[in-house]
Amino acid sequence: MAKPLIQMALDSLDFDATVALAATVAPYVDIFEIGTPCIKHNGVKLVKALREKFPSHLLLVDLKTMDAGEYEATPFYAAGADICTVLGVSGLATCTGVIKAAKAHGAEAQIDLINVDDKVACARATVAAGAQIMGIHTGLDAQAAGHTPFADLNAIAALGLPVRISVAGGIKASTVQNVVRAGAHIIVVGAAIYGAPCPATAAKEIRDLANAA
Repeated sequence: MAKPLIQMALDSLDFDATVALAATVAPYVDIFEIGTPCIKHNGVKLVKALREKFPSHLLLVDLKTMDAGEYEATPFYAAGADICTVLGVSGLATCTGVIKAAKAHGAEAQIDLINVDDKVACARATVAAGAQIMGIHTGLDAQAAGHTPFADLNAIAALGLPVRISVAGGIKASTVQNVVRAGAHIIVVGAAIYGAPCPATAAKEIRDLANAA
């Protein structure tokens, strides 16, 4: 299996703090994710700023698109996004719109499976439509209720689809190797890094653990 990619979730609403945090952890992560609240607050301007400052990193914009897929995603791909997310619950037509926008810009579309009832069916349909990344996402409310990503990760990984699997949901140093071994290609980490006393040290630890797995 190829080395897993580490995705850093940038969730602050503060423009300068977001760019500064990205610079701090840049040596240890592969993908910068502009989180949903962050992109709603800062918009395309932040995409362009991160693209200019970090040309060698992948840039994911977590739009969680629910409607008007192609129309909503296009300006973010045009601004430099490598990946945009669309909610699987939006339906195949909306997912296909984001996929179309991604293809037009030589980029990728990620299907977020949060709250999808039949994740297996959604994964199969959207991969057939051209999606390149499947996002296993255990949201904050689900985490608070004690849920983890592992059951969904195992179910999607078992399908053997020609797609990368991204996993998000409370991942930290103590769980990152289990996530990698369960079949994840992209490991999304947020609070375990930005909430640490030294984000760079935390990012390096997770990077090293993921590589060792």
